[in-house]
Amino acid sequence: MKTLFCLIKRNTKMFFKDKGLFFTSIITPLILLFLYTTFLGEVYRDSFQMSLPQGMAVTGELIEACVGGQLFSSLLAVCCVTVAFCSNMLMVQDKMTGARGDLLIAPVKKSTLAFGYYIATWLSTVIVCIVACVACFIYLACVGWYLSFGDICLLLLDVLILTMFGTVLSSLINCFLSTQGQMSAVGTIVSAGYGFICGAYMPISQFSSGIQKVVSLLPGTYGTSLIRNHAMRGALDEMVAQGFPVEVVESIKTSIDCNVYFFENAVSIGAMYGILVVSVVVLLGAYILIHKLADKKK
Repeated sequence: MKTLFCLIKRNTKMFFKDKGLFFTSIITPLILLFLYTTFLGEVYRDSFQMSLPQGMAVTGELIEACVGGQLFSSLLAVCCVTVAFCSNMLMVQDKMTGARGDLLIAPVKKSTLAFGYYIATWLSTVIVCIVACVACFIYLACVGWYLSFGDICLLLLDVLILTMFGTVLSSLINCFLSTQGQMSAVGTIVSAGYGFICGAYMPISQFSSGIQKVVSLLPGTYGTSLIRNHAMRGALDEMVAQGFPVEVVESIKTSIDCNVYFFENAVSIGAMYGILVVSVVVLLGAYILIHKLADKKK
């Protein structure tokens, strides 16, 4: 246990010591928030207004709160995974520099070393994502605040679980990487593609039925929906309080992926949490198994 703690401490310090990597990880979510509000904000705003029945008036603050909730969830859903790949670069860098071999000279199991990388990466990713979360809270406070204390707690829980998923996914993939080129290629692919397949950039409801079924098999889809539900719950409840028919609000929730479906079957909030947690456990088990097999081979 003491060895594991020392490895976690060492890996976390290495991340924060690399000023370029740390600054990039911190500034990226803030840049994304600016870009999302500048470009995606207008798209979300138009899409939301088009989904409203004719004759129904909504205050500008409520519209901005709904748009802000979508932007909030899109940003966090992407950052919780992509930042994990950035934070986990140390695993590959240690292979390249030979530091991993130096660590294994000591009586340290590969599985312990793997846990050290995983936990340190998760801690670093959580810190960056919490900073992004605070920035999003400030943004919502400026455009329209309808979040309750319970919503805030659930959003933070969503971030913790989704960063665990992003960390174990990056750890599993990085097991097979050993060069800077491979690491850069994987990071580019994940950064460019993950936002689309998890429904962050474009609601899944706008995809074709075939793609929707494929995307419903991916855990990240449910992570995005969880954050979206909790980021927008207050604003959507306010619509009901202002006299909007429940059917209209449910239609809006479906159009923005608060309601998601697995092969035409509605997925509850509890089931979404279950899918994410099971995915983390399964991937973590595979990650541990790979290193245990490596230990036996050694």
